[in-house]
Amino acid sequence: MALVWDKSLSVGVKLIDEQHQELFRQVNGLLDALAKNQPSQELGRLLSFLGKYTDDHFAAEERLMGQYKYPAASAHKQLHADFVAAFLKLKAEFDLSGPTANVSITVSRFVCQWLREHIGGADAALGKFLHSAGAKEARA
Repeated sequence: MALVWDKSLSVGVKLIDEQHQELFRQVNGLLDALAKNQPSQELGRLLSFLGKYTDDHFAAEERLMGQYKYPAASAHKQLHADFVAAFLKLKAEFDLSGPTANVSITVSRFVCQWLREHIGGADAALGKFLHSAGAKEARA
């Protein structure tokens, strides 16, 4: 189940939209590698990169939340923390057991669904707030 980017997922903040598109590319690369039964070393590299990139992306969003005093920052950060905890659990399972069916299913279902829902909900609200706050990052 590949992630497909379209304009409906744009939050209207260039940095965030570009990072979301890169997240989609990385998740799709991981899904492709899982489907092609790539070696565990390659899958581990992809998972590690995705984890690092996600951390960097969340940090960028959270800097904007702090900079513009986003009122829903605490709840949004908790969503990030919950995702990171689930992702670390997934990575630990992979490190212990390799590319099991459960790892593939979790990436395909949980990660993809979470990204779509998070971008369409919490991130869209953040983008709307940044626009209303006149954030320079939200200008085209």
